[in-house]
Amino acid sequence: MDSGENTKQKGKRLEKIITVLQPLYPRLKPMLHYKTPFQLLVATVLAAQCTDAMVNTVTPALFSRYPDPKALSEAPLDDLETIIHSTGFYRAKSRNIKTLSAILTADYSGEVPRTMDELTRLPGVGRKTAGVVLSAFFDVPAIIVDTHFMRVTRRMGFTDSDNPAHIEKDIAAAAPESQWTAISHILNQHGRAVCHARKPECGVCTAEYLCPKNGVPEKP
Repeated sequence: MDSGENTKQKGKRLEKIITVLQPLYPRLKPMLHYKTPFQLLVATVLAAQCTDAMVNTVTPALFSRYPDPKALSEAPLDDLETIIHSTGFYRAKSRNIKTLSAILTADYSGEVPRTMDELTRLPGVGRKTAGVVLSAFFDVPAIIVDTHFMRVTRRMGFTDSDNPAHIEKDIAAAAPESQWTAISHILNQHGRAVCHARKPECGVCTAEYLCPKNGVPEKP
């Protein structure tokens, strides 16, 4: 694969990769369990430095007890810490979800805001978390850069950066806005299922012929 690809060429190759992979990953939404924008927002905050599977084990109890912003804003901090302990960084996460719930209650009538700017002002909410919520509930296209997406896009040669903001810009330049959300979920799931961090399963990857395998050691 020509390492000197221009943005247009990268865009065409990315389109081919998504066409090949999309039938394998038809679920174009988060793997977290949720029913409302608020629940997805909280679950995504909890998913920082944690697996979605682990978060899904604690959110049923959390949302059963505190189903909305007002209820969660009034929750005892020690109770929140106990419930979400297994997600890691539980003290900071407990403070963040309690504080953001108070802000939603006071400033947004208990509703989740619908803009990137407003969401990223909330404690514990970065562009990734905001993008997850905006794309899932409000049909706002988003490039969701997590560790899996970062790894796959670097290996596939669509970025050489390890900075999420730069990766977002690189993908935005190569792909139409209407495809951002689909690309995010498809490459995220491909990273989980096939393009692993330590031992990528290139032999079973249906997009292998389109991938330069940047950073992947050649087999002897």
